[in-house]
Amino acid sequence: MSFQQNLINARSHLVFLAALGFGLLLVTKLETNAKTEEIKNGDPLVVETPNDPMDAFDAITPLPLAITGTSSEEDIAYATIAWRYFENNTNPSTGLVNSADKYPSTTMWETGSYFIAVISAELLGLISPDEATSRIDLALNTLSEQRLYGEILPNKAYNVSTGELVDYANQPSEEGLGWSALDVARIVATLAVVEHHHPDLAPSISKVIAHWDLSRMVNDGQLFGGNISENGLREDQEGRVGYEQYAAKAMMTLGYNMYRSYNAEDHLMTKEVYGQPIPVDTRLHRNVTPAFTVSEPYVFDGLEFGFDARSARFATAIYQAQENRYRDTGVLTAVSESHIDEAPYFIYSTVWGGGAPWAVLTFQGERLDSKRTTSTKIAFAWDALFGTDYTRELMAAIAPVADPERGWPEGIYEIDGSTNASFTTNTNAVVLASLAFRANGPLLMVEK
Repeated sequence: MSFQQNLINARSHLVFLAALGFGLLLVTKLETNAKTEEIKNGDPLVVETPNDPMDAFDAITPLPLAITGTSSEEDIAYATIAWRYFENNTNPSTGLVNSADKYPSTTMWETGSYFIAVISAELLGLISPDEATSRIDLALNTLSEQRLYGEILPNKAYNVSTGELVDYANQPSEEGLGWSALDVARIVATLAVVEHHHPDLAPSISKVIAHWDLSRMVNDGQLFGGNISENGLREDQEGRVGYEQYAAKAMMTLGYNMYRSYNAEDHLMTKEVYGQPIPVDTRLHRNVTPAFTVSEPYVFDGLEFGFDARSARFATAIYQAQENRYRDTGVLTAVSESHIDEAPYFIYSTVWGGGAPWAVLTFQGERLDSKRTTSTKIAFAWDALFGTDYTRELMAAIAPVADPERGWPEGIYEIDGSTNASFTTNTNAVVLASLAFRANGPLLMVEK
């Protein structure tokens, strides 16, 4: 069954569920009165929207897409810099790519990003179809033979040089760390893109999919990750609003019924930030810290699948809040999850997170606002998707940080304008995907 048909089926089912559950949602999930919280750092008042949270998005007119059908000389120059990262970081034996420059560890998320980078580089004419096929097929061969966690699904991390299971410090791990359903769904999404552009690779892709027990991470239309606990393997629901719907679309490409994951409305509240309704999940992140909203899953959705009616409105609001912050404060704003070049090395720069707008959170949920980064990948992505006067200002600010010998770094620290000099697979892949989108549209919709 095709992705489009699965999506249509899921939407019709969601409409039916929404109609049945509307009254219940009003009573059990949402507050009946608006609540206002004053933010101490000087940001605007934040208003929790009453009643049906989707009401706030009905009035939003999605921004038009900025597909031009061409690539400028500047686009190709920027893409060439991004591709240099992959030339520097691809292992010739395994075909896998370092998650960060010269750091030989990877996840299924980064491996999927590498596939997106290869397809984008091919579309932009940086590499030949033969090189694209060779690169992807080598990585697929590694994936089809690598050891899994518990012979079930890919481990959360692998050594790029050996293809073996490792822990988060890239040290060998006999048992492994479990699996991330979101990471696996991410690579499934990118395999759909690969097969669309290279149907000749379908047998290799099928071999990889057959190697994984994907049914183990899907239950009743939701995704479940495998996590190590004191009592052994614990399987937990994964995904929050934004990431969860992107992952659901990915699994639909293989025919899975993801109606509960796709239905963002079941766990949705809105927080008004700079006049925009920001979609926020009502559930805790990792069952510990309040959920957060970043740009990343919406950017991926637009660049790869193409927005649907709901994600177009969510993305427009998330983008517009960032532009509005700049217009009010003069501080360039393009936020998402990001590596940083010092401990703790990874942060979530949110539009809303941890109970406040613009919070920067560590993996453990601690605040680290001093590391807020104007993100390279988000600047490129918003400019490709929407092409506004503001995105052109972002691009003008980001352009000077490029390193022709290493690729594009993560971005610019907001606090002092210095470069966040971490170089990663994800950022350079999004740069390539953004430039390919500008010329061709969503990667899964490019006519062959």
